[in-house]
Amino acid sequence: MSALLGARTCPGRGEASDLKSPLGARLREPLTEARFQQLFGGEEQEPELPAEPLLARLCRLWRLRARACSGTGAWRLLRARLPPLRWLPHYRWRAWLLGDAVAGVTVGIVHVPQGMAFALLTSVPPVFGLYTSFFPVLIYSLLGTGRHLSTGTFAVLSLMTGSAVERLVPEPLMGNLSSIEREQLDAQRVGAAAALAFGSGALMLGMFALQLGVLATFLSEPVVKALTSGAALHVLVSQLPSLLGLSLPRQIGCFSLFKTLAAVLTALPRSSPAELTISALSLALLVPVKELNVRFRDRLPTPIPGEVVMVLLASVLCFTSSLDTRYNVQIVGLLPGGFPQPLLPNLAELPRILADSLPIALVTFAVSASLASIYADKYSYTVDSNQELLAHGVSNLISSLFSCFPNSATLATTSLLVDAGGNTQLAGLFSCMVVLSVLLWLGPFFYYLPKAVLACINISSMRQMFFQMQELPQLWRISRMDFVRKGITPRLLLPIFSAYPASALDQS
Repeated sequence: MSALLGARTCPGRGEASDLKSPLGARLREPLTEARFQQLFGGEEQEPELPAEPLLARLCRLWRLRARACSGTGAWRLLRARLPPLRWLPHYRWRAWLLGDAVAGVTVGIVHVPQGMAFALLTSVPPVFGLYTSFFPVLIYSLLGTGRHLSTGTFAVLSLMTGSAVERLVPEPLMGNLSSIEREQLDAQRVGAAAALAFGSGALMLGMFALQLGVLATFLSEPVVKALTSGAALHVLVSQLPSLLGLSLPRQIGCFSLFKTLAAVLTALPRSSPAELTISALSLALLVPVKELNVRFRDRLPTPIPGEVVMVLLASVLCFTSSLDTRYNVQIVGLLPGGFPQPLLPNLAELPRILADSLPIALVTFAVSASLASIYADKYSYTVDSNQELLAHGVSNLISSLFSCFPNSATLATTSLLVDAGGNTQLAGLFSCMVVLSVLLWLGPFFYYLPKAVLACINISSMRQMFFQMQELPQLWRISRMDFVRKGITPRLLLPIFSAYPASALDQS
């Protein structure tokens, strides 16, 4: 027995199995690392290499992926990121070209007065609304997947941007600015609006990199309609001073809606009879024309361009009657020809505008994705929500270099494009041609256009958003929760539209 124990105490070569024996486990020597390597062996350790820098590692991974990417995979990726490569080879030239041309020209004609009108909402000169009606439309035509989507200036974003611009670059309290001081103030506000477009575009590109397009699945139609209905109410109130010919400072912060109403009622005796008459006549023409276009959309080959007719009539009337000098009617003035020089927004301002850029980016994505999905379901094609993030992100980012303010898909012009017979993104190119002709040659014809007419165009373009409130009884019968979203959300959003920073939200 002692011999057996002695034999187990000193295991010989090749007796590694004794380590697993309960009896041997009590008598074996401690298992050190050297003993483990002797019994079981091990792989030779490679010498430690110095840590690879992060940039070098990323470059190495990119080269490996580029080598692994086949020609077929590269072509598939290119077709996914440039949608015209998918739909242009299958374009029905005889069946679709005329419809796209007519729809594009019609929308382009409407873009001209609406772009200048929404620029006033953004607190920038009217010509920058034309820039925002050209560059984003051109870029989206190359990158967007919504065949029937019309992009450009949007009242909701213009109102949001204008509130932020007024807060970032307030007008001096002294008032009565000289022409040079007014130009400097406008330049600062244009820079702030372009910085907001740059920031919102960068955020949407970040959302695209994280593949957050799936968030479009959770967008509720009542919430989107409530958002636009609340914005329509704000647009109406914000345009009252221009309708009445009152020079009032823009109210910002919480409860700006009620502050503006109080200021208008207080200054009502100082209203300009000439501008009040122009506003009344403009609304008397625009509202019935909008109603006729809706009721007889199936019989009319193209909608009646009421905005264009009103702009021409008002400009001729103001020029022949000298309303600007005799009755002090505010006019658009000289529109600079050509395009502005590309200019990178002041990146030092990005931390200040981040709180404003985030809601602008979210509203842009929410409205654009909702509109694109609605018409995609109606006409039986698919929309890539992640590609939409890329399209609108690049659109805002690049257009900000040309002094454009934030842009997105628009409700009114999208409906107009569909009614006029638009079929694909090619209609956007025809729309760009119309705006380009105004920027290069036709700008001087808008010199005597009264700003009150632009305010009327702003209000009449909100017609569809006001009528969305008629859906409340139906929503009550279908879903009480949707009724609460549609009926309560506009009132909850009133302070948010006026002041987007977190401080304003906390106060509300």
